[in-house]
Amino acid sequence: MRALVIGASGGIGAALAVALSSQRYDVTSLSRSVDGFDLTDEASIAHHLGALRGGFDRVFIATGALELNGAAPEKSLRQLDPATLAAQFALNATGPALVLKHLLPLIPRETPAKIAVLSARVGSIGDNGLGGWYAYRAAKAALNQLVHTAAIELARSHKQAVLACLHPGTVATPLTAKYAGNHPTVPPAEAAENLMTVLDSLTPAQTGGFFDWQGKVVPW
Repeated sequence: MRALVIGASGGIGAALAVALSSQRYDVTSLSRSVDGFDLTDEASIAHHLGALRGGFDRVFIATGALELNGAAPEKSLRQLDPATLAAQFALNATGPALVLKHLLPLIPRETPAKIAVLSARVGSIGDNGLGGWYAYRAAKAALNQLVHTAAIELARSHKQAVLACLHPGTVATPLTAKYAGNHPTVPPAEAAENLMTVLDSLTPAQTGGFFDWQGKVVPW
C-alpha cells in the first residue's frame, strides 16, 4: 500500500505520515520546508508530482494557513484587504486544486483510492453564525467547491475513488495556538488517527462530501 502526504512538515501532515507508516503504508512526503514544494507555484507542483510513480492508495493534502504575511483574521469589513484575500485564495483554494490537477495520473483507475483535502468548518456557509474571518472563510468555502467539483469529474474515470473535504477539528498546532480560545483541542497524532478512520470509512457514494473528524456531514 502506498500513501502520499502533501504538507508533511506541518503538525497534522507530519502526524499523518507517521500514522500511515505505522499502518505499513509506503509513505511519500512532500512539503515546502523540506522539498521546496511550493503550493502557490504550479510549476513546482507539476515538477514534484510529475517525478512520482503512480498508484497511491491514500492521499492527504494537509496544507493551509490561517495567517499569511502577518495578517490576522479580519474581525470586520473595515479590515478587508485585497492582497490578503488573494494570498488566502492562492494558498488555501487554488493551490490544493492545482495539486488535484497534477495528482490525477497518480491515482489508480481499477482499484480503490481515497483522497482527503483538509478543509475547515469555518468554510461552511451554512454553519457560519459568527461572521468575521472573511478571507480564510471564503478561501475554504472556495476549496470545498473546487474539491466537490473535482470529485464529480474523478468519479467518471475512477469508479472506486473517493475524494472528500475533511475538517480535522481544533488541533493543537502553531496554526491554531493563538485562536483556539476555549475550544477543546486534540494533539496532532490523535487528529491524524481520526482523519484516517473517517477517510477509510467513506465509500464512492460519498465522494465529493464534506465531513468532520467524527465522520459527520458538515453543511456547505
